[in-house]
Amino acid sequence: MKVAIINYKAGNLRNVQKSIQKFGVSADFISNGSDLIYYDAIILPGVGSYFHGMNNLIKSNFKDFIRNQVLIEKKPFLGICLGMQLMGSFGDEGGQSEGLDLIPFKVKKLNSKNLRLPHIGWNDLKKTNHSKILENIPDNSDFYFVHSFVASDIEAKYVCGESYYGSIFPSLIENENIFGVQFHPEKSQKYGLKIIENFLNFSKKN
Repeated sequence: MKVAIINYKAGNLRNVQKSIQKFGVSADFISNGSDLIYYDAIILPGVGSYFHGMNNLIKSNFKDFIRNQVLIEKKPFLGICLGMQLMGSFGDEGGQSEGLDLIPFKVKKLNSKNLRLPHIGWNDLKKTNHSKILENIPDNSDFYFVHSFVASDIEAKYVCGESYYGSIFPSLIENENIFGVQFHPEKSQKYGLKIIENFLNFSKKN
């Protein structure tokens, strides 16, 4: 099995690659959308603003290829942090922008009340629906977050995990072959690596 890690100039990808390679799986950085056809699963990491990230995806010919490979060819897809946010329909961070529209939701600033943004550090995840990539991970396990924006206006059936920082927000979303995590599994030690392993196991079966 071969995994494509999308390189769109939005963060350090090496830690994601190393976390995949721990399980003996090949993972390559891909800089043009047309190359996705050669891979069995796709990971979209990322940090930074929604507008900047989406612009870079479009410039590198990724948007249409991602939608085809994920929605039509049904290849397993994992969005991490900004990558999860870009899975949605619309965001306004850094300027208004349409997203990949893999799952219908909008991206808005986290209502953190009086807590400082960005939300940085360890936080627990409460399971809300069955998730294929949360298997063998205890409820309320901790994961590492760095973000100021979150998925909103999303149907409850897509939300498999929630976290709290001033307000409740979706921290893990899922629909068939499509997965998104607001935290960084590659920085979340034992249970973060289990998320990666579960995604890879799902990808091998599909």
